[in-house]
Amino acid sequence: MLSLTSQYALRAIAHLAAQPRDKMVSGQELSRRTGIPRNYLSKILLPLGSAGIVEAVRGNSGGYRLAVPPETTPIIRVIELFERNMTKRACLLGLRPVCSDANPCAAHRAWKPAKEAYFNLMESATLQDIALARKSAPARPAADPAHRRR
Repeated sequence: MLSLTSQYALRAIAHLAAQPRDKMVSGQELSRRTGIPRNYLSKILLPLGSAGIVEAVRGNSGGYRLAVPPETTPIIRVIELFERNMTKRACLLGLRPVCSDANPCAAHRAWKPAKEAYFNLMESATLQDIALARKSAPARPAADPAHRRR
């Protein structure tokens, strides 16, 4: 349901949220631990930094860390950076800016429960929630063959 970019962004954030607050994670380590190709990761971290979700520090002891409290930051804050259409409560068929019970489209009744469940999850699940689940999950291999060299 989410794009690969959003999945990668959540994976990177989950890893950062699982780290001690003062720990910097290098881009190379973040890429390796999450299985996100390094070039793709750089493109994801830029909007996350601009949104104030991730902090980047240059230099030998630099890297990335979470800049927001993971226990109070909903995952929708990350997803909305990459999924503009999936975070709007628009009509499934694109016929109305907002579908409602008073002014429904043909798909409204069938779509409403799924849409409500989706938004409830995105707004209530926090970065801490996905960090806890991520701690026990093994890192996935990088999709980039050049990235597999160590």
